[in-house]
Amino acid sequence: MTTQELRFEATRSSGDVSAILMQPIDARCLLIFGHGAGAGMRHVFMEAMSERLAAKGIATFRYQFPYMEQGRRRPDHKNILLKTIRSAVTAATSAAPGLPLLAGGKSMGGRMTSTAAANEDLVGARGLIFFGFPLHPIGKPGTERGDHLDEVTVPMLFLQGTRDKLADLDLLTPVCDRLGARSTLHVVEGGDHSFHVLKRSGRTDDEVLDELADAVGTWVAKIL
Repeated sequence: MTTQELRFEATRSSGDVSAILMQPIDARCLLIFGHGAGAGMRHVFMEAMSERLAAKGIATFRYQFPYMEQGRRRPDHKNILLKTIRSAVTAATSAAPGLPLLAGGKSMGGRMTSTAAANEDLVGARGLIFFGFPLHPIGKPGTERGDHLDEVTVPMLFLQGTRDKLADLDLLTPVCDRLGARSTLHVVEGGDHSFHVLKRSGRTDDEVLDELADAVGTWVAKIL
């Protein structure tokens, strides 16, 4: 496996951001992997998930949004986030040419990726993966954040914990049902928004990460 640290221009106004390409020798596809709102591409979840996906033959291109690169806490304006995602797709394609592309991310990174894909297809992306889709704010249940998913034309994989306070499964499940064959929902029993499980569950967080990687590997084999 090779790991490369790269840079690319996110937007003309925001400048360059960092990226990490983790590519197993036998890579069968490449996931363009956006981080969540509160933690960057080097967060332990992003690192651990990328390593497990590599073991499944899935390369990852992790990248920073400009606000995280610049050490700011508040996420960039939506337009900057969306432009950064499109720039990441271009940069990833150049860094690992020839691999089938997938896109998505953790929480905000996933939702912004689907928003970008709903506005205009992400060139080459054959599916989207959401590690904890943030359907609504904590304590404010609703489905409006999922309305744009109707415009996404490629298969989507939702990985969601039963204790996720940003996605009530009673609300998310009908959204996925509405999307029909384009949508696959994998429920992680006992997982919260970070896929942490309580000790009394009888499972460890590492076992949950293994479950997520297995689910992604199975889905990728199916859509590719």
